[in-house]
Amino acid sequence: MKNLLLLLLLANILYFLWGLTRDDQPEPGVVVFDESDLGPPLSVAQKPEAKEVASVGALLATEQPSELVAMVGRSCVTVGPFRDMDDAVAAKTRYASVGMDTEIRSGTGQFFVGHWVQIRDIPSREESRRMIAVLKDAGLTDAYPVETEDEGLKISLGLFGNLASAEKIELEAKSLGLNADITPRTSEGPIHWVDLALPPGKGAGEIMERYGEDKVLLRSKATCPKE
Repeated sequence: MKNLLLLLLLANILYFLWGLTRDDQPEPGVVVFDESDLGPPLSVAQKPEAKEVASVGALLATEQPSELVAMVGRSCVTVGPFRDMDDAVAAKTRYASVGMDTEIRSGTGQFFVGHWVQIRDIPSREESRRMIAVLKDAGLTDAYPVETEDEGLKISLGLFGNLASAEKIELEAKSLGLNADITPRTSEGPIHWVDLALPPGKGAGEIMERYGEDKVLLRSKATCPKE
């Protein structure tokens, strides 16, 4: 019995020494890492309490319009400029009648007059008279000479609000061998704008369709009516 115990003890000692000398390598496909490399434990954010969600809904439902605007902002549109005050008043009345806040602003600035068809760089009055005779024989009876300090002598063929009409006259003059062109003409004087505050959820599509994109300012370019 004593000998058996000594053999078992010797076997344990040998196994222990063999374990110290063994250098096991990880098997292929197995990742070995230290738990400390994972960093601190993750914490899961709590969901908002139901009463908090309800309080936001109640706030939006019970706030006065001016206080609600302060929270969510408002979208504004500026229409214009209008040369005629009556046109500005008509726009203001149209949108005030559907509950929008509206305001008319007036000032002085440049406004579009029309598309001017003309022949420029005419060398002499004699050549101007010859060109006008050719134009009138072809039915362009609105032709007349114009002389300015900055551009010299030229011939005006008309001022048109519609671009298509201006292009038609331009092509007729060119078909006669005369180099006509079109330039936008502006003037300076009193002009008016209408500022509109859009109701929540309403866009400016109808306003742009009525007045055209060139006369409707949106977002940061627009001015809101005063409180």
